Amino acid sequence: MLRRERGADERGVGEKRMEGDLEYDFIIVGAGSAGSVLANRLSADPRTRVLLLEAGGPDRDPWIHIPAGFFRNIYNPHLNWGFETEPIPGFAGRSIPWPRGRVLGGSSAINGLVYIRGQKEDFDLWRQMGNPGWSYDDVLPYFRKAENQERGANEYHGSGGPLDVTDLRMDHPLHRAFIAAAEEAGYSFNPDFNGANQEGVGIYQMTIRGRRRCSAALAYLRPAMRRPNLTIEMQALAERVLIEAGRAVGVAWRQGRSPKRAAARTEVLLAGGAVNSPQLLQLSGIGPAPLLAEHGIAVHADVPGVGENLQDHLNARVVARIARGPTLNEISRSLPRQLLAGLTWIFMRRGVLMMGAGPLGLFVRTREGLASPDVQYHFLAGSLDRPGAPMHDFPGASIACVPCRPESRGFIRIRSADPTCPPLIQPNYLATESDRRTLIEGLRIARRLFQTGAMRPYVAGEAMPGPAVESDADWLAYIRERGGTGFHASGTCRMGSDPTAVVDSSLRVRGVGALRVVDASVMPTLVSGNTNAATIMIAEKAAEMVLGAGTP
Repeated sequence: MLRRERGADERGVGEKRMEGDLEYDFIIVGAGSAGSVLANRLSADPRTRVLLLEAGGPDRDPWIHIPAGFFRNIYNPHLNWGFETEPIPGFAGRSIPWPRGRVLGGSSAINGLVYIRGQKEDFDLWRQMGNPGWSYDDVLPYFRKAENQERGANEYHGSGGPLDVTDLRMDHPLHRAFIAAAEEAGYSFNPDFNGANQEGVGIYQMTIRGRRRCSAALAYLRPAMRRPNLTIEMQALAERVLIEAGRAVGVAWRQGRSPKRAAARTEVLLAGGAVNSPQLLQLSGIGPAPLLAEHGIAVHADVPGVGENLQDHLNARVVARIARGPTLNEISRSLPRQLLAGLTWIFMRRGVLMMGAGPLGLFVRTREGLASPDVQYHFLAGSLDRPGAPMHDFPGASIACVPCRPESRGFIRIRSADPTCPPLIQPNYLATESDRRTLIEGLRIARRLFQTGAMRPYVAGEAMPGPAVESDADWLAYIRERGGTGFHASGTCRMGSDPTAVVDSSLRVRGVGALRVVDASVMPTLVSGNTNAATIMIAEKAAEMVLGAGTP
């Protein structure tokens, strides 16, 4: 195994390899969306030895594999890191839970299954920010490579890839009414949010295979598990990257009470996500020097941007009382209806259990002069305070409003040199006037959709925030009280060419050799929509770069 030279401190300075060490070509930290892709692609060569470390356990919970299990598992403490934010000034000092997956498949095992890539403009902006090789035209081949699109391949989509992308197999009268309402309001129908453009109303595609969730673990990791050159260690909490002479040479982790280490002959790849990757870099002596010194960590690379630039989509909703059902609220409280839903899922692969989060979508511009939509909506024929909470005790429907490109920036910082101590998370929601204005206008649009002629036969009144909320101040107070995370943390190991960037356009960490970050934390700016598809794309592209087959 690895040992420390005499006199080395507890942060790994002077660590050397001995004969007989556990050695791998690549060590990947995190078996989530990105880590599963990397493990598959890098172990495809039988001569390459790959170690994959996952802090969680196997994905055996049956509700992981039922698509609608999202509503049950998103806050499940057995599958979740259980993070909580600091008090957020923009939320009137509220702290909120921040779920991130801790299981094979990571957050792709507990997310809402919505397959959205983002807008062409998102990736072109990445290129304009100093990241060659990351424009839309550059990344489209990797989206197509990952995808097994049930509609078949075309210029935007691929078939035969590991990740199954399928149409919604659930119908409801309110779904048809919502689409009609959006068209009545002037928004055109969009049959493919991942095609020529994103704008308009339509039905989200989902990452589902057969009747099961197609997580990154199912899509990428299961096929690779049969390979003898891939080793997967679960319940393995990474404690630090081992660095020698400015180069990553291995990883130290802990399983239960047992400390373990392994050497990496070629590279270490961090794929822990926007919270865990910057945390591990900081614990390893890579980050803002004053922060590391505060916690007694020797500095290997003073990289001030590690943990900064935190972005997340904010979520707030308008809820209507429904006069004509049944909505999901009634189904959730009726045993016969639940049994029928289960049988429909098992034998017909249809119905409410085939649904992810907010299965219908709408992308709009909240004001004139915007080049592309700035707000995303999710429509649900049901209502609840947040995913994982009980459905409301009245028939309800929801329109969740999610601003696409937030300007507010937060940060991730270690609280301690102890790897088991959760980091400090400050998302800093609603820090800018633009973010506040966009969400207020977006919620007003949602209200108007419920007031259209198409929805009028179904709607008995507005339950949340209620008709008394009219002014900007009223709306903002409601958002501060009821707003929450969109589950899309990103940006904390930002890719760029400037001195404050954490990784370069090849995702190599500045100041340390043989170390890359490959996950949503490298996004310079958030994509306009759900982040799982883009994270898988990043990992597909990174795998080619690591193997030398791709260009930055």
